[in-house]
Amino acid sequence: MLTGYLENITSDRKLVEHCAMRMDILYFLGYDIDQELPWHSTISLSRQLYPISLFETLFNKVFSLCVVAGLVSGHTQAIDSAPVKANASMESLALKVPIESVGSYLKKADSENSEDKRNNKPIKEQHITAPEHQLKPVERQQQKIRNSEVKPMGASNKQAQLVSNKTHYNPHDPHARISVKPGKARKLNYHCSMAVDTAQGIISHVQADFADGRDSQYLPGLTNKIQHRLQKNELMLENLLADTGYSNGFNYHFLAQRNITAWIPVFGRYKPEIEGFPYDKEKDQYTCTMGKSIPFKRFNKSQDGSLLKNYWSAHKDCKNCPLKTDCIPNSNSKKINRSAYREEYQRAYSQQHSKRGKQMKRLPQSTVEPVFGSLVHYYGLNKIGVIGKPGAHKVMLMSAIAFNLKKYMKFRVRKASDNLFKYVQKAKSHQYKLDNAPDQAFVISLN
Repeated sequence: MLTGYLENITSDRKLVEHCAMRMDILYFLGYDIDQELPWHSTISLSRQLYPISLFETLFNKVFSLCVVAGLVSGHTQAIDSAPVKANASMESLALKVPIESVGSYLKKADSENSEDKRNNKPIKEQHITAPEHQLKPVERQQQKIRNSEVKPMGASNKQAQLVSNKTHYNPHDPHARISVKPGKARKLNYHCSMAVDTAQGIISHVQADFADGRDSQYLPGLTNKIQHRLQKNELMLENLLADTGYSNGFNYHFLAQRNITAWIPVFGRYKPEIEGFPYDKEKDQYTCTMGKSIPFKRFNKSQDGSLLKNYWSAHKDCKNCPLKTDCIPNSNSKKINRSAYREEYQRAYSQQHSKRGKQMKRLPQSTVEPVFGSLVHYYGLNKIGVIGKPGAHKVMLMSAIAFNLKKYMKFRVRKASDNLFKYVQKAKSHQYKLDNAPDQAFVISLN
């Protein structure tokens, strides 16, 4: 498996054929020239039988070698994510059945009695688990596409289905999720989250997640795992770099509690101040243009679970206000909803516009983004050839192991040659008599 990712071969059949034709690979694997290699299905079955902990142990071993070699600084990590194509087709999507439905029991009975002709396994049915407030926007968006004069490619076909992760799934790979990248078609993907050390571009962490999740929701788990791996190697995480997709008030607060500086730009629609409504931090209230106070009333949560602070003015203050028709034409009081992590957002906003913040913003472009490109084009991560999230996690780990291993080998060779060159130059400059001097004295003088 390691040879496959080092040679950028994702097919087990092609891997066996390739290894049989390469004497250096046979020597690496411990096979004689005339010895028969195992069948390709043996590799596939072994990948399924080996636990994830074995792959993580190998990744930790290679990462520790890089730390000892001086390739990892540890204090600054850049994280990013990218979708990776799953081994599933959009054409084989099936509709989820509502949980409380009489028809669901009938369909479940039919699915248990019928078997998949390809693998002779019963078809497992999935139910809609998304709440109603998430299903309504999906229905409105689909209805808008149907009524629009300019339709997306394929939507004009009457037989075409408007699919969503909340209403559809893939029976072949239920863990695959529908996701879209700007400028590309919708596909069934996995979400690859990765952290890269900014010193020499060594991958410090990689994991597979569901493609329908947000980047911001994966950041706390990523940070804990990165910190744990660095602490095992006696390194400390001080700076975390990420793009706007990881911007979240809870994430800023989470990193601040762990003494980690978050170099994460706030999202584009964020405004540090509300025009015409100055904020009083001591009293925790806003003031309108007429001088009336808008105090804090209660905490609340948005539909996506974000913690909010609700401010609203008194009815008597707004009832006879001359600006009521322009300010709140359809309400009796002015209401302001702001994030409960206002101070964290303000700190991130100030860091973003500082001189160092602008430098840090360019750093991921030269670290984590090129690493993603290398994994996709040269280390077999252009597609997940296995089924299921655990299998996808193993594939991403092996790709990262091969990348780090090549970095380690190249660095070690270059470092040894550079040191030898320095020793020779230093010996020439001091005019050592190499022939007459004892070996031990020569080494001590060089040191």
